Amino acid sequence: MYNSKKSRIFALANQKSSMLQYIINRLTPLYPPEEAREIAFWVLEEMTGLDRFTLSACKDTKNISNIEIILQRIIKKEPIQYIFGHILWFGLDLKLSPATLIPRPETAELVEWISLNFKLSTLNCLDIGTGSGCIALKLKALHPDWNITGVDISPEAVAIAQENARRHHLDVAFLEQDIFSLHSTLYTLHYDAVISNPPYVLESEKSTMDSTVLDYEPASALFVPDEDPLRFYRRIAELRLGTWLYFEINEQMGPAMRELLTSLGYTDIEIKKDSYGKERMVRARLAR
Repeated sequence: MYNSKKSRIFALANQKSSMLQYIINRLTPLYPPEEAREIAFWVLEEMTGLDRFTLSACKDTKNISNIEIILQRIIKKEPIQYIFGHILWFGLDLKLSPATLIPRPETAELVEWISLNFKLSTLNCLDIGTGSGCIALKLKALHPDWNITGVDISPEAVAIAQENARRHHLDVAFLEQDIFSLHSTLYTLHYDAVISNPPYVLESEKSTMDSTVLDYEPASALFVPDEDPLRFYRRIAELRLGTWLYFEINEQMGPAMRELLTSLGYTDIEIKKDSYGKERMVRARLAR
C-alpha cells in the first residue's frame, strides 16, 4: 500500500514538473529568465501542492490541465497574486483581491521599523488605509499584547482584512471608515501610534508604471493628484490621533513631508531609507 501511494505521488510530480520548462519558455519573452522561472515554480506549486525541490527532480513531459488558462492571464500581465488570490508576505499568507493592493517589501520594512522602536508590552495602534490588513496583522503577530485597529474606506478591503484576521487567529478590529468624514468615530480616540501607507503615487507617474499595476491594482489606493500629493498625510496629521505617526511615502516627498509635519506641530521627525536606498518612511511625534 505504501509503495503504491508513493508511486502515485511521484507520478503526479513527474506530470506537473514536466511543465516547468514549458512555462518558462512561454514567459521568457515577457519576463527576464529568473523572474520567468520564479513564476513557473509559483504556478506549479499552487496547482500541485508540491514543493519546488520535488518539482525540479522530475523529468516527465506530460501536460497539466488548465495551465493555458493560467498562462494567458499571466501573459496579459494579471498579477499572479490576484490569479491565485493570496500572497506570502513577511511570513503571513494573506488573502488578496483586486480591491486590495499587493503588499510590497518596503511595507514590511515599515513594520520592522515600528516594531523595533517600541519596547512597550502594550500599545494602542491605528492603521489607516489598511487594505488587506497586512501592517496591522503583522504587528499583532509580532506583539500579541498590542491593541490594533485597522480602517479603510473600501468595504471590500475591510472584508478581506477581516478574513485574513480570522485565518491567522489574530485579534485585530477592522472597520470601514472615511478619514475625511466629519462623522468619523476616529475623532473621539487617541492612539500611541498611527500608521498609514496611503495613496502616494503621482498621477504623472502613471506613464512610468507597468501595466501589471495600472490595469489590475485599485487606482484609488495608489494615486494622488499632482497638485495635492500630500492630501492624505495632511489629513491624518491634522486629526492628531496619535502620539507618533508612521508613514510610508513617495520617495520624492521626504523634504515636503518634513515641512508639512513641522508646520503642524510635530517634532522628532525622521526620514528613513529602505533597503534600496530610497526615502520611503517617515516618523514624527506630536508635540504636546
